[in-house]
Amino acid sequence: MKKLELKFTNFDGKTVTYSLDQPVEPVDTEAVNAAMDEIIAQNAFTSTGGDIVAKKSARVVDRTVEEIDLGL
Repeated sequence: MKKLELKFTNFDGKTVTYSLDQPVEPVDTEAVNAAMDEIIAQNAFTSTGGDIVAKKSARVVDRTVEEIDLGL
């Protein structure tokens, strides 16, 4: 399962990550950048360390999970 992780810095200087499932690929870098700017401008999210104040990074994470049949 792939996720788009948007990483921001909050008022306290800590990293805050928001994840979105099943991102559209290929990822449109300009759209992600604009969306992150809008999140900050609209003060759309807050965190325990205060408001989101800056972009830090964005990435697509691919996590594969394989269940093990234990015969239970």
